[in-house]
Order: sequence, then structure tokens, then C-alpha cells
Amino acid sequence: MNSPTHYETLFQRHDRNPILTAADWPYPAHTVFNAGATRLRDGSTLLLCRVEDRRGHSHLCAARSQNGFDGWTIDAEPTLRPDPERYPEELWGIEDPRITFVEELGRYVVAYTAFGRGGPGVALALTDDFRSFERLGLVMQPDDKDAALLPRRINGNFALLHRPLADSGSHIWISFSPDLRNWGGHKLVLQARRGAWWDANKVGLSPPLIETPRGWLMLYHGVRQTAAGCLYRLGLALLDLDTAEHCILRGDSWIFGPEAPYERQGDVGYVTFPCGYTLGADGDAINLYYGAADTSIAIATGSINHLLDWLDRHGTAA
Repeated sequence: MNSPTHYETLFQRHDRNPILTAADWPYPAHTVFNAGATRLRDGSTLLLCRVEDRRGHSHLCAARSQNGFDGWTIDAEPTLRPDPERYPEELWGIEDPRITFVEELGRYVVAYTAFGRGGPGVALALTDDFRSFERLGLVMQPDDKDAALLPRRINGNFALLHRPLADSGSHIWISFSPDLRNWGGHKLVLQARRGAWWDANKVGLSPPLIETPRGWLMLYHGVRQTAAGCLYRLGLALLDLDTAEHCILRGDSWIFGPEAPYERQGDVGYVTFPCGYTLGADGDAINLYYGAADTSIAIATGSINHLLDWLDRHGTAA
């Protein structure tokens, strides 16, 4: 229960956070954070974690758990390594995966940031077992990141949310493709606000969108520039099911931000950055996996119905 003097709590941090750190890894790692997440066919949870070495280069490594909280089994070596010889855009590493299972394909689509000489760009890879991957290469040119695919087509096309950097600012866009390789129809979805707002500097997609009967629920990160540096926090918006570029509601305030010591202290302090979630069998309970201070992985739990209710009470119609 929230008292009148406290803000409403929508996500509860796990009491054993952080759930994964570099100390858990079976090979040398500097930091482990920003994990994509999915529920596998056997009901277990897979996290595809960003692992950074002491060069500053990142790769992706899978961790598996039966309950999604503990008992993690981590791949003995990197699950998806950069391949700069065939994909030069991955010269300096691959980062921040988001995972979407696409029923039409019968496969998981991983959208990730490929970091090369031209800057960060969006790349896609397909897999059905997280052992072998079919790379599609770069699909959004630098500077672009924070991408995730929708689980089904919209009006006959696949749809990808992403965050290009342009002279007009850092906003969330959507693009469409008939085949996952050729993209167009780019449309603006959500703009960074201006002035003193918590999301005034830039915004970007956090985990993949969540389909609800009322629309696509979007958890997005907003970045505010402060005297001490950037501050990353989480907000909510609701997009139309049939025209996902249309934002129906947008929350005015942030709902989750760096408060715990492991979120405030690390390689990049004051960062909570979710890249993945899993839903319970009831379709309501949500496990949100997030990077804490660019150093470790933590989990917070919540309810989709509660998020939508909060958005009704604290959101603004677009």
C-alpha cells in the first residue's frame, strides 16, 4: 500500500538483486548487463546477456534458469561473438539484444546494436535454439540503436521499433519490411520532450513491446542531462494495435529509476536499463530484466494490468 506522501510502486525489486554479475561468469568478464529475455518452449527463462571485456568490446552470452530468478546455467563461452571479418559493422562489438519470438517464422529474432567505425547500427539475427544464428546483418544504418521487432506483421509487413540519432533529436521511430531485410515507411512514434521533463534529452525503446487487448504497451527509457551526468529512467506509453506509430497514451512521469546502490554505483552510475521481460502463465505477471549501472543484471516484478491502470490515471492522450 502506498501512503499519500509516496509515489505508487509499479515494479518490485527482487530481494537478491543483482541476480547476475561478472563474478558468476565461467570465463573472464568485466561487466554483465542489458540482457534480452525470453521464455523457452520448456517454460524456462533465457537471458542473452551483454558481456563486456576489459578492452571495452562486448559480445552476447546466454544464461538459462528454470524459474527466471536463480539457478542460472551460463554458456561456457560466448554464445554470439562479433564477426568483423564478415560483418565489419561489428568491429568493436555487439550490444543490448532484444528478443522477439515470431510465430510465423517459428524462430526467435534478436535485434542488437552492432558497433563499428561508422558508429552504432541495428542488426538482426535469427535462431531457434540460441546455439546457432543466421545473421541478417545491418538493417538500420548508424547512428541507430534500441531496436526490437514486433511479434507479428502489421498490415502485411514486419515492424521494427528503433531509435535513430538525427539533427532533430533522439526519438523512437518505427519502420516496416516485407522480408526483414528491406526496410522503409519510416514513421515517428515518440518524441523526446523538451525543457525540464525527465525524458527531455532523448528517449529509446527498452524491452520489446507487449501486446495487450488495448494496444501495444511500451516501456521506454528517458534520459535527462543533469549536472552530474545522464540519468536513465523508465516510462510508459500505449500504441495502437493496428497502426503502431500512433501513440494513444503517454505517461507524464517516470515509473522506475535508479534508487538501489547497485543501480547508482557502477561503470555508469544512475542507470536502470531494461532490454527484456517474460510474462507469467496468466499473461499479467511480468518479470522485467534490466541492466544496473552498466555493471550487473537485476530483476523487478510487476503487473501488466497495474501498468495499464496507472497509464489511464497518469497518462496524456497523444
